[in-house]
Amino acid sequence: MMLTRRLFVACAALLAVSSGVGHSLVSPAHAQSADPGASVFIQKLGNDAIGTFSNKSTPKEQALQHFRALLHKGFDVPYIGRWVLGRYWNQASEAQQAEYQKLFEQLIVGTYAERFIEYSGETFKIAGALPEGETDTMVTTQIIRPSGPPVNVNWRVRKKDADYKIIDVVVENVSMGVTQRQEFASVVQQNGGKIDGLIQALRQKVGKSG
Repeated sequence: MMLTRRLFVACAALLAVSSGVGHSLVSPAHAQSADPGASVFIQKLGNDAIGTFSNKSTPKEQALQHFRALLHKGFDVPYIGRWVLGRYWNQASEAQQAEYQKLFEQLIVGTYAERFIEYSGETFKIAGALPEGETDTMVTTQIIRPSGPPVNVNWRVRKKDADYKIIDVVVENVSMGVTQRQEFASVVQQNGGKIDGLIQALRQKVGKSG
């Protein structure tokens, strides 16, 4: 589970979307070919995140509930969970799939909720958008830090019917989804190719972060 730092950076970026620094820098050429709704979606999600976590007096349990709602509003968690499990998804029983998805969500909430709550104010700007495949848009952003160079974060947004969902986050050209998929596959392989080994590892991880 080596993804903590990258995901925190991306989460911090999302919380900073509406911090007041930077405006959309989508060029006319890109705007004509990319879905502008994807950038609007990222902007609005950031506004909602700021509203949720700027009040430091919110009780922890209430903040966790807000975080979970925000997670499902912005991210296609079931899709991401299936994708990172890769070929092992079809090898798992329905019961294993259900427990895995539950643990996957708990892992994200338990590990990163406090980091959201403790967000301290990096700023964020939308720098562009490009089409990615037939259904996706890659929204390009930069995190502006008080010290150090900017961090490049790209959000892969998929439109389904009238809704938008984030399906991957790429931090400095490294896909969180691909990295997580490699890590999960490694755990499964270390346990003789059995999904139970990964589920047990997730149980332990969730227990420590909960």
